[in-house]
Amino acid sequence: MEAPAAPQDPAETRLTITSPEQMRELGRTLAKLLRAGDLVMLSGELGAGKTTLTRGLGEGLGVRGAVTSPTFVIARVHPSLGDGPPLVHVDAYRLGGGLDEMEDLDLDVSLPDSVIVVEWGEGKVEELTEDRLQVVIHRAVGTAASGDTPEPTGTDEVRHVTLTGLGERWAEAGLASLTA
Repeated sequence: MEAPAAPQDPAETRLTITSPEQMRELGRTLAKLLRAGDLVMLSGELGAGKTTLTRGLGEGLGVRGAVTSPTFVIARVHPSLGDGPPLVHVDAYRLGGGLDEMEDLDLDVSLPDSVIVVEWGEGKVEELTEDRLQVVIHRAVGTAASGDTPEPTGTDEVRHVTLTGLGERWAEAGLASLTA
């Protein structure tokens, strides 16, 4: 009898993005790897580029409607204009607690047929599936080497993006192709 396989290390890719257009392009490129049933969790401070990335995902998936932040409506569904999956875009910033508070959104019902993107979903939607893509966006903050006064260093638009695929779905999904 063979010993069970060791758990797969998560697939991880790191990128440096230098403009909002590059963030959108990352979304368009990432969309080519997505399929119905995928959960994408986005995290990063306000203004990091989560919605810009999602806008690119929507363009790449070919969905209807302008992808904008769903902060006040919590969730928006963007149906596919073709034969691809719809995009469900959730902003969980104003929601507390875990999955229980998100039950009204029926994400568990939508997941098999949709691509679900959740901004600020940490600690709230992980229970939906073990297979998920976590995207962390960090803004580069430049300061002078000496003194306490921040000085512009041209890094206002620079973002460091870490994509981590968790579960079998992402073990062979080709995240490394995003760096090419």
